[in-house]
Amino acid sequence: MLIGDVARRSGVSARMLRHYDSLGLVRPTGRSDAGYREYSSEDIRRIFHIESLRSLGLSLREVRRAFDDPGFTPSELVDDLIRQTRERIAAETELLTRLRRIGAAEPAGWEDVLQIIALLQALGSKSAGKRQRAALFSVGKVPVPVEALVEAALSETDPNVAGALRWALAQSGDDGLALLGEGLGSPVAEVRKRAVQSIAEIPSGEATALLQDALTNPDIVVRRYAALALGARGVPDAVPTLIDMVVEGTNDVDAADALSALAGRPALADQIATRLVDRLVHGAVESSARRRLTQALAGIPGTTASRALADLSHDEDRAVALTAAYILGIRDVR
Repeated sequence: MLIGDVARRSGVSARMLRHYDSLGLVRPTGRSDAGYREYSSEDIRRIFHIESLRSLGLSLREVRRAFDDPGFTPSELVDDLIRQTRERIAAETELLTRLRRIGAAEPAGWEDVLQIIALLQALGSKSAGKRQRAALFSVGKVPVPVEALVEAALSETDPNVAGALRWALAQSGDDGLALLGEGLGSPVAEVRKRAVQSIAEIPSGEATALLQDALTNPDIVVRRYAALALGARGVPDAVPTLIDMVVEGTNDVDAADALSALAGRPALADQIATRLVDRLVHGAVESSARRRLTQALAGIPGTTASRALADLSHDEDRAVALTAAYILGIRDVR
């Protein structure tokens, strides 16, 4: 079969067949009466083998080695091809993500595109200073796409940069809440923690609702951060978790402050005081926890808290009694 016929039937161009010939990959073994080179059925079979291997991503050099090297083992090459393919997919995925983010920012011109690219590159810099500046500058005429800010916030380890990223996300309103909500379900504890911290700085009703849902999160750290944020927002659902924090001694001062803020609402003051007293009287808590609960009563106004402190001033635990008496003295002066 002449080269033109082989090209038509195989789909491999005559130019490529001549290239295979020059490389010694497939050399026609026959001759026509007119002296033209003819491809045998074995030659054509070899052509199809070459094309099959090329479809896997092998270079022509690797194809030749596969045919000519008796010691060649395909498993090693296939493993290497898998690695190269994964790297290529990762690079293409990264490029696609960058293009999507640039498109989401709706740039007005090429100057905007260049600014967005610069900010995205700075967010991924190894320099904490550059990342922080990028976060602070991301709120402007050409803001960084919120998806990039969320990704950076959920992966940032430097506390100063993390704070700047949370601020930038807060400026973007509710745009990043859906992605941050997904972060609350991450299998990585640090990501969950960064997600709830970021949500806590967004002062919207949707963020508040997300924090309320977080009170039932399996991660106790998420529940605690959510409770502190909700306490500052006056959401009574946070009270049980805040009292648990006082008992456990985890951010107990912040938790007591949040309870005090909530108790500024008269309808809640007696409820909070009653819950604190209940843990003091009926909860099996150690002495240090009883002292913290007594101290928490200091920020709760109303007669229920005052009566509880009066009773506690005679507690058999001297440290608790002294704490309660001191707090009562301060309340009397006021």
